[in-house]
Amino acid sequence: MHSFFIQYVFLILIILGLVMIADRLRVAYPIVLVVGGLALSFTSQFSHISIDPELLFFIFLPPLLYEAAWQISWKEFWRWRRLIASFAFPIVIITACVIAFAAHALIPGFTLALGFLLGGIISPPDAISATTIMRRVNVPKAMVSIAEGESLLNDASSLIVFRFALAAVLTGQFYLQQAAVTFAIVIAGGFAVGLALGFVFYEMHRRLPTTTSTEIVLTLVTPYCLYYVAETFHFSGVLAVVTGGLFLSSRRQKLLNFKSRIQGVNVWTNLVFVLNGLVFLLIGLQLPEVVRQLGDTSLATAIGYALVISLILIVSRLICTLGASAFTRFASRFITVADPHPGWRNPLIMGWTGMRGVVSLAAALSIPLFISEGQPFPYRNLILFITFTVILVTLVIQGLTLPWVIRTVKPEDKYTAISEYEQEILLQKKTVEAALELLDEKYAKEREHNEHIDQLFRRLEMDLRSLDHELITHDPDGNSLGRYQAVYLEVLDHQRTLLDEMNQSADFDEELIRKYLSLIDLEEFKMREMRLHEANEE
Repeated sequence: MHSFFIQYVFLILIILGLVMIADRLRVAYPIVLVVGGLALSFTSQFSHISIDPELLFFIFLPPLLYEAAWQISWKEFWRWRRLIASFAFPIVIITACVIAFAAHALIPGFTLALGFLLGGIISPPDAISATTIMRRVNVPKAMVSIAEGESLLNDASSLIVFRFALAAVLTGQFYLQQAAVTFAIVIAGGFAVGLALGFVFYEMHRRLPTTTSTEIVLTLVTPYCLYYVAETFHFSGVLAVVTGGLFLSSRRQKLLNFKSRIQGVNVWTNLVFVLNGLVFLLIGLQLPEVVRQLGDTSLATAIGYALVISLILIVSRLICTLGASAFTRFASRFITVADPHPGWRNPLIMGWTGMRGVVSLAAALSIPLFISEGQPFPYRNLILFITFTVILVTLVIQGLTLPWVIRTVKPEDKYTAISEYEQEILLQKKTVEAALELLDEKYAKEREHNEHIDQLFRRLEMDLRSLDHELITHDPDGNSLGRYQAVYLEVLDHQRTLLDEMNQSADFDEELIRKYLSLIDLEEFKMREMRLHEANEE
C-alpha cells in the first residue's frame, strides 16, 4: 500500500513536469501526457500499472462530468440546445452505426453486435483537449460552448449504445423495440434522478448550518451520490450527474456564499486537473500491455484495422457536422434556430475536434473477460487495441493540427455583437451606476456628515468617469490603459513587499497581514484577467 501510494505521488510529479513542457511547447497537455505515458510504459518502474474500469467509471467520471456541468454557461447551453443535442445524440448514434458496419465488413468474424460495441466505445469525443486548444487560438466562444455542451451529453448516449451492444453480445439476442423503450427509460430516469437529487442537495446547502469547508466537501460528494443512485436503478449515471450539475450550477449564487464560491473554484480546478492528468497519463501507460494481449492477431494487422477505423471515424464526424449545418439551414424554414446560416467554416472546425479520451478508455476496459464460464469474450483484446489506437491517433494528429486548421479556415464570429473587452467595461460601468443610484437614493444625506460615505461616492464617481472615457477613447493598442495596469500591478507588488516586511515585526498579527495579502492577490487577479482578455481580443 505504501509503495502504491508513493508510485502515484511520483506519477503526479511527472504529470506536473509534462504539463510544464506542454505549456512551453504551446500544445494541449492531454497530448503530451498520453505520449509521456507511452514512454513511461517502457520503464520497469511504471510498466506494471493497470487501470481498473470500475475505478475509472466511479472515481474519475462523476467529478469530471460534474465540474464540466458546473463550469458551462447555462445561458449558452440553452441557446445552442438543438445543435448540442444533435451532436450528442444523432451524431453519436450515426457514428456508432458507421463504425459497426465498417468493422463488420473489415474484420473477419467480427459480428454486427461487436461492431456496435466498438462504435459505442469510440463514438464520443472528449472536449478537454479541444477546448484547451480553442481557448489558446481564440475561436468564437459559441464554438467552445457547443463543444463543452456536446461532451456533457454524448457520453451518456454512447454508453447506452455500448450497454445494449454488450447485452446483445453476451446473450446473443437483440430486440429493437425493447431496446428503444429501455433507451428512453434510461435517459428519462437519468434526468429524473439528476433533478430530484439536485433539488435535495440544493435544499441541504440552503437549510443546513454549513460552513465554507462543509459546503465545499458537500459539492465533492454530490456527483458520486448522483451517479451511484442512478446506476443503482439502472438509469444513466452520466445524465444524472450532468442534469444535477446543471441544476445546481444555475443556482450557485443562492447555493453558496461568496467565500465558498471563491475557495470551491480553486479546490475543483485543482482536483479536476489532477484527475485529468492521471487519466491521460494512464492511457499511454496501458498501450504496451494491450499490444502484448493481442494473441492470434498480428500487431501489423491490428494496426491496419485501427488506422482504417480511425480514418472512418474522423471522416464520418466531418460529414456529420457539415450535414448538421445543411440540416439546420433546411430546418430554419420551419422553426426558429440559433443560427439559420451556419456556413461550412465553423462546422468543419467542430468536425475536427473529435479527439477521444477517458470515456472511450473506461468503456473498453469494462468489457468482461468471459461471455460465460470458460468462454472468452470474442475480440476483446483487439477492441481494446483499436480503442487505444483511436485515442492516440485522434489526440496526436487532430490535436496537433487543430490550431493550424483553425487559423487556416478562420472561423466566423457571427454571435458576439460586442467585443469581450467592451462587454467588460460596460459591465463595470453598469455596476458602478447601480451602486451610485443606490447610494444617492438611500444615503445622500449621510454623505454631508460622514466622510467615509462621501469618499465612497467620490471613488465611484471617479470610476464612472474613467470607464466612460475608456469606452469613448479606447484604441486597439490600449496604450493608456495598458500603462495604468502595469503601474497598478507594480503598486500592488510594492504593497505586498511592505506587508511582508511588517510581518517581521512582533507588533502585527500575522493572520491580519495574511488577510490583506489575500485582498491584494484578488486585486492582482482581477487586473491580470482584464489584461488577458485584452490580449485575446487582439
